[in-house]
Amino acid sequence: MAISRRGFTFFLGSSLLLPARMSLAAPMPAAHAALYEAAKKEGELTWYSAHYTSEQAERLGREFTQQYPGVKVNVVRTTAQVAYQRLSQDIQSNTPNCDVFGSTDVGHYVQLKERKLLMKYVPAAQASLDPRFQNIDPDGFFHTTSATPIALLYNTQKVKGDQIPRKWTDLIDPKWRGQVAVGHPGSSGFVGTWAVQMRKLYGDEFFRKLEKNKPQVGRSIIDPVTNVVSGERMIAAAPSALGYLQASRGNPVGVSYPEEGAILMILPSAIMANAKHPNAAKLFMEYLQGPEAAQRAVEDFGLPLLANVKPREGVLPLAELKTIRPTIPEIVTGIPSVTEFWRDTFGV
Repeated sequence: MAISRRGFTFFLGSSLLLPARMSLAAPMPAAHAALYEAAKKEGELTWYSAHYTSEQAERLGREFTQQYPGVKVNVVRTTAQVAYQRLSQDIQSNTPNCDVFGSTDVGHYVQLKERKLLMKYVPAAQASLDPRFQNIDPDGFFHTTSATPIALLYNTQKVKGDQIPRKWTDLIDPKWRGQVAVGHPGSSGFVGTWAVQMRKLYGDEFFRKLEKNKPQVGRSIIDPVTNVVSGERMIAAAPSALGYLQASRGNPVGVSYPEEGAILMILPSAIMANAKHPNAAKLFMEYLQGPEAAQRAVEDFGLPLLANVKPREGVLPLAELKTIRPTIPEIVTGIPSVTEFWRDTFGV
């Protein structure tokens, strides 16, 4: 396995193979056993998720069912805003389709909590998480179930040496005109949070200059990764974990952590107050914060939530990674505002 390092830049070549799954599972706690018995009677749960790719979300659902036979996960994977629109339609029609809601826009949880639409439930694993992931809602209605930085990705076949982007402002450098890929803050909570932080750092002028660079604007945060892999665009703002994952599959993708700081995405999930399968939902929340999901995060080049689990080799641990992120109030008010400005600026 060859991993080259220069500054904050990493590239994982095609020879990198996924390691065998480590077994971190301990005997099932008594509380989990009781939940499992109740969940088996319900038989299933429905998960609205924007945290992962479709492949990753479906795999997590299957692995949960393998660990807890008899409890099926119905995975509905969309972007954050589409997931919230679907959930809002469910609420309006009084149709409790969703049991566990996983959005990348923390503002969704704040709104749902204010409307008393979330169930209070604190997973037992909460105390074992890295402190930065604990108690994101002190009242216990939503909790961190995934985390990853947004960084700069680049095509390693066409971008080398001093050309490798090192700062967020490289996205607005005229030399990259027609070579930048980004997502849309009106579709993706990832992109919305990133845009709020860019506005906080550089003001509205950042987006005016970005528009002049004629970026490829996708919907999901996943779209820029695809653009870099294909060579359609040279640099992008996207999750570092997806960059590493694509590189491990032999694709020409490098990851560069910006000098200003990578955007740390802390991604929550919550149980709906009207969940049809509340026990299965609680068990699934335990799973998302537990050792098996942490190991899957390691294998997928993400940040494991558990404090005693190290990230994959070549991925900077959180303690060594410079990160920045907006506060929850800044995200709540900032995403709608920056999305409106984005649409006025880009016309999309």
